[in-house]
Amino acid sequence: MMKPYVQVLLLTTSLACAAAQSGTQSADPLIVSRDVAVVATESGTIQGFVHRGIYTYRGIPYARAARFLPPEKVAASDKVRSAFNYGFICPQAQPETINERGEFFTAHRLWITNDDCQNLNIWTPSIMDGKRRPVMVWFHGGGYTNGSSIEQIVYDGENLSRKGDVVVVTVNHRLNVAGFLDLSAYGPKYRYSGNVGIMDLVAALQWIQANIAHFGGDPSNVTIFGQSGGGGKVMTLLAIPAAKGLFHKAIIESGAARGLGMTLPESKTSRRIAELTLQNLGLDPANVDQLQSMPYHQLNEASDKALKQFSKESGQKGLLGGIGWSPVVDGDYIPAQPFDTRAPSQSEDIPLMIGSTLNEFPLAAFNPRTQGSDGWSMDQLKAYFRETHPDKVDAIVAAYQKSYPGMKSNQWLYVDTLFRPGTIATAAMKSDQHKAPVYLYLFTWQSPIMDYAAGAPHCAEIPFVFDNITLMEQSTGGGKAALALADKVSEAWINFARHGDPNNSGLPKWPAYTRDNGATMMLDNASEVRHHHDEELMRLFAPD
Repeated sequence: MMKPYVQVLLLTTSLACAAAQSGTQSADPLIVSRDVAVVATESGTIQGFVHRGIYTYRGIPYARAARFLPPEKVAASDKVRSAFNYGFICPQAQPETINERGEFFTAHRLWITNDDCQNLNIWTPSIMDGKRRPVMVWFHGGGYTNGSSIEQIVYDGENLSRKGDVVVVTVNHRLNVAGFLDLSAYGPKYRYSGNVGIMDLVAALQWIQANIAHFGGDPSNVTIFGQSGGGGKVMTLLAIPAAKGLFHKAIIESGAARGLGMTLPESKTSRRIAELTLQNLGLDPANVDQLQSMPYHQLNEASDKALKQFSKESGQKGLLGGIGWSPVVDGDYIPAQPFDTRAPSQSEDIPLMIGSTLNEFPLAAFNPRTQGSDGWSMDQLKAYFRETHPDKVDAIVAAYQKSYPGMKSNQWLYVDTLFRPGTIATAAMKSDQHKAPVYLYLFTWQSPIMDYAAGAPHCAEIPFVFDNITLMEQSTGGGKAALALADKVSEAWINFARHGDPNNSGLPKWPAYTRDNGATMMLDNASEVRHHHDEELMRLFAPD
């Protein structure tokens, strides 16, 4: 007797062939029909839709998991599941105020939250056509605390998929207390609870390996890429044995900052945060299982308080002034902190592209002492440097002048010194392996929005990478210069995903980075390669 799954697979194959034909013959920009965009997966049949020639699937479950426990495969079903709507995102605290200028420049999209948040979205030019397209898997930002696969409109993969003939995947997973509360001290059941958020990403990559060929993708050519916290997730996956072989290229965008690192086991940080969380809830360790059914808002409130308590009692400070959620280097699932002193050997054969933006999180934006520094004289700048680096004042001034000779001195403190040092160090460690190339970039394009006030801030490159300038004109103005640069930048990301080399005709020759050449591609209206241009400056601001 034929198994139900085999029956579904045979039926789906015939439907998919009809879908491909009807999709190409219709003049409608949007096609939603029971015979269109139907694909078989190992857990059952998925039905999506076609928008302007791109097959689109939203909210596909790649795993299921009980709270704090490792993900498991989705049970097989003989029913056709629609993939018309985005899936749940991980529960997370929402801001209580609106940053008017920030939200205008980089608008955030909220969505329905639920613990059942292991799902992904797919955009592909075609299905079941025998082609093996590069697969680009995007991990969203927000650190390990917030965000989602749809948080920014520009995460939409349709344009990138169309332009590059690639399959684009974006992923939701567990975050904050749901993904990284380390309960390993309370029994083997919770051995991996401090890393289940990362385990979700591995489960997503495993699902992609098993199923992406049906969506026109090549499981032997998978690139993972992410920005900010998503870049940190890429760094983490490069060092996890469970992820080996699941991807073949990696791109880290603004993810190598100090403070985005991971909890070290000898610090006892992660277990202490869990202990404080239980105390805040008035929960005895013997009753730790009650956490699995507790309303999220109670759990989040108690754990957020625990983070603040630990920051105060330990004196530890992270990226935004306090300790934050992060994976746990447990010596098992995550054997060692990636790129601490060297690049992970397990991923030495994986090409890497890494970079940051010129004005990520500049000193002037977060230090009350530097508010209004865009009006400072050279004497005021030197007075500030004497406070912060009393023995390096002259060296710092000389380094700024050497690094950015055309920049006015009142803009110096708006140059990022948080992400760039870690980015250079990561590229150097990767190049030391002499196994696979690493390409370094600095995104310097200045947005004209709000009279160029934002410069090239955190997240600035994302609309260019996804070729989504017209989707988010608020951050770029949507003009010809932005469109032209997006064409070059998205092509570089596509070429890297396809060949492991970002070079394209729109950019100058982009050499792989080495310690000797110090090559950085400056992505701008007139892109150029500079060599060691700011390394001296970044060393002066690096931690002792």
